Amino acid sequence: MQRKDNQLLVVTHLSQLLDYVTGFGGLIVPLILWLCNKESVINMDDHGKAILNFQLSILIYSLLSIPLIIFLGLGILTLILIAIIAFVFPIVNAIKVSNGEEIYYPFSLQIIK
Repeated sequence: MQRKDNQLLVVTHLSQLLDYVTGFGGLIVPLILWLCNKESVINMDDHGKAILNFQLSILIYSLLSIPLIIFLGLGILTLILIAIIAFVFPIVNAIKVSNGEEIYYPFSLQIIK
């Protein structure tokens, strides 16, 4: 039987910010929370997939902007923009979850379906 746990969903969204504190963990912790709770918490499966797709997309976009630093000089601006997006949207979506609203992560590639 599944239970409703918006607090855990909020924590899962905010756990992405571990990248800014520890340098890693923004992908690992949400993955663990999703895998451990996707069967027992309502909407955890959908939220977990959205978070992981967003984090993997951010990783891909960051890796793609590294050559832009060398060749075009635009890579630094691109990385700054990626960092802002990766910081703001987990917070926005955590607030949305706590208010019972739908989440949205822009620029997410649908890697995990």
